[in-house]
Amino acid sequence: MKINKKIISQIEIEAKKYFAGASGCHDWTHVDRVLNLVLHIGKEEKADLNILTIACLLHDIGRKEEMKSKGKFCHAEKGAEIAAKILRNHKIDQDIIDNITHCIISHRYRNQHIPKTIEAKVLFDSDKIDSIGAVGVGRTFLFAGYLKNAMYTGNEKKLVKDKKDMAYTREDTAFLEYEFKLKNIKDKILTKTGKRIAKERSDFMDSYFKRFWEEVKGIK
Repeated sequence: MKINKKIISQIEIEAKKYFAGASGCHDWTHVDRVLNLVLHIGKEEKADLNILTIACLLHDIGRKEEMKSKGKFCHAEKGAEIAAKILRNHKIDQDIIDNITHCIISHRYRNQHIPKTIEAKVLFDSDKIDSIGAVGVGRTFLFAGYLKNAMYTGNEKKLVKDKKDMAYTREDTAFLEYEFKLKNIKDKILTKTGKRIAKERSDFMDSYFKRFWEEVKGIK
């Protein structure tokens, strides 16, 4: 079966169930924002917008449980498994399921799955772009708050220099996330349209964290 608006609406209803009680950094508003980016970038990059829409709606359905487990499994891999079952229940063609699950499994920054289709590249870029800029700063502090961690410890640059991924530990502060991951996001973006958007957002975020430390030190 091919994708139509009715199937997309039904899948959206199913997807929302996985976000009940989710943290503000990865709740349904995140999916909404990524969808806005997906449709904008996907149109510019001539991707299949129906495939992208469904992949976006389902891309984080494993995230809430990953956060509860403090990173004991990969939400992208788990999400792809759940998504495949949902899509099969709707009798969607296997080649479409394969593309959608590839989009989901390869959208994560911290795994070894590489986006290969244009749809996967657009979803990867859109998800990453939502983690930087003004929105990204807000989400980073929300995540640190979810872990009940401090805003900063002063150990962040040393940990990054030592190449230690401290995800879900007590050291996982908002500033560590910026130093370890967020300031490098713009260099990981795959599409031409995404690169343009990411550059502008990254510049804003860099200036924010520069100002942040100036205020911590009492300079400003």
